[in-house]
Amino acid sequence: MGRTNIEGDEPVSFAERLAASDAFKAMFREGMGLVEAAAAYLDGPGRQEAKTLPRNESLAYAAESMRLTTRLMQLASWLLLQRAVNEGELTLDQAASEKRKVKLSYQDAAAAPEVFARLPKSLRELVCESLRLQARIIHLDQLLYLDPDAPFAAPTTSPVEEQLNRLRAAFC
Repeated sequence: MGRTNIEGDEPVSFAERLAASDAFKAMFREGMGLVEAAAAYLDGPGRQEAKTLPRNESLAYAAESMRLTTRLMQLASWLLLQRAVNEGELTLDQAASEKRKVKLSYQDAAAAPEVFARLPKSLRELVCESLRLQARIIHLDQLLYLDPDAPFAAPTTSPVEEQLNRLRAAFC
């Protein structure tokens, strides 16, 4: 039997299939679990650890914990929007409109690498996990919501910023 060609069929979007797959469900669970783990740490053991830090590290701890919380809330918002699309509660276009309220962007660690290395191990691990999840979500977001007609613009990162990112990545 031959293949039938149905006129008007749209190509299947790999990104949309991925976003609705078991892999997305695993990413969703990972993201929400990370939000819970960060909240439990910051409200419990993290508070105690922060009290023992020297001044410079204490300031870095405060900055990292605020940035971690902000990053995780952005990621959780995106995950919840995408889950709503997957469950038919929103269309992809509606999600794209709502997504404008979610400031999903690369947000690196705040502390200098040498100070970051002196922060409590649990906080460093949470920050590193959140950065990896952020990279995966931003990649999927770009696949799903990038305007195919928009001209491609290469990232404008300075060489110094690239070196700082490499140093930070070495500690994650």
